[in-house]
Amino acid sequence: MNQHKRLFGFKEAIFILFLILGIIFTSLFIWKTEPHISLLICLVVVGFLALLKGYKWKELEVGLVKGIQNGVQPILVLSLIGILIGAWMSSGTIPTVMAYALTIINPNYLLVTSLFSCMIISSLVGSSFTTVSTVGVALMGAGMAIGLPVEWVAGAVISGACFGDKMSPMSDTTNFASGVSSVKLFTHIRHMTYTTIPSIIITTLIFFILGRLAVIDTTSINETKNMVNLIKDHVSISSITLLSPIIVIFLAVKKVPVIPALVVGVLTGGMTAIGFQGVELGEFLQVLQNGTAFPIDHQVVSNMLNRGGLQSMMWSISLILIAFAFGGLLDSLSIISTLLNGIIDKIKTKGQLISSTAASSVGVNLLTGEQYLSILIPGQSFKDLYDKLEIDRKYMSRTLEDAGTLINPLIPWGVSGAFFAQTLGVPVLEFLPFAFFLYISFFFTLGFGFKTKNRA
Repeated sequence: MNQHKRLFGFKEAIFILFLILGIIFTSLFIWKTEPHISLLICLVVVGFLALLKGYKWKELEVGLVKGIQNGVQPILVLSLIGILIGAWMSSGTIPTVMAYALTIINPNYLLVTSLFSCMIISSLVGSSFTTVSTVGVALMGAGMAIGLPVEWVAGAVISGACFGDKMSPMSDTTNFASGVSSVKLFTHIRHMTYTTIPSIIITTLIFFILGRLAVIDTTSINETKNMVNLIKDHVSISSITLLSPIIVIFLAVKKVPVIPALVVGVLTGGMTAIGFQGVELGEFLQVLQNGTAFPIDHQVVSNMLNRGGLQSMMWSISLILIAFAFGGLLDSLSIISTLLNGIIDKIKTKGQLISSTAASSVGVNLLTGEQYLSILIPGQSFKDLYDKLEIDRKYMSRTLEDAGTLINPLIPWGVSGAFFAQTLGVPVLEFLPFAFFLYISFFFTLGFGFKTKNRA
């Protein structure tokens, strides 16, 4: 059978899109299943429809395998970050930051402090993953200790971490969006300030108000002191333990690839654990696999310190495997390209183009869970139309960041969403309402999109 006769049409692709969204939302919100099962059901249903359409199983299998191959790099990164968290727990790096934060930071300003700390680190290293897995984990522990809602702290950490992932010239997504759009990097960054600055100001004000509204009683403050003492009972607190993350940040600033930088972090963390904390080599290797296991009776402190290890990332890794396989299947069936081509034919105005670019980025994020594809596919599909309507492509590059990079963490099966949820211990649907910066930026980019000007 001729393959062109088997392609899904635009109406069929629309039907499949709504079917997928219906299955996902029913599974997550009514049946309360994990996102893994939702995506597996979608994969089976779409695969069955493709077989009915005339595709052969071998063709579908090629798409599945190709999708999984695209997920190898993020899976390696997630695995190494899980190992790194275990190494830095064992070496005392993260416990030291926790102890300092609990001792120095005013509890009522912890949310704003978390936001600004993560903004600074992520702007330096250009990576939300590195920021969340280091200072973010420590700040979450501090928030748990003083009794702040964990979803509030997670929202502040993620908002700050994604600020740098969007704005830093070190960020891979920032460079990628400008490259796909053929826009100079710093032109792209300057143009993003129109949505970023008001969004981060509003986010800061909200977290300031939430922090002031939080009830921090004297008992909680005294309990915090006890927690710091418990941390010190199990780990030696010292600025020496901060050497490893400083090295990793330095490597990131020097644009060393993320995987070698993380390996260096594990190695230097191991040297600190063995040389300074007195951890035996065999014990440290166990930590890399299963995370730390300090014998602590205090439940909150135990949850703060006993984390990390390769196994801690398996929930995220299995989800990403399924998401990338599903994305590969959709790509092999040309469903996403069919949808975008159908949308392009209906765009007549500048406002429609900006909103369609944003909607497409969100749609690709929902269908594939991959932020790079949410930038690449709409960028390649729409860029000629920007030229045709005489709209400067910097509007496209900004929209791709606000609807691609920043929306991915809000999707439970997105690479960033799955990683943040697993690393911080807060499900996506719980921190989503408090990740203010991410969706406020999206609304600003839509609003400003209707005020675009012709290219000068």
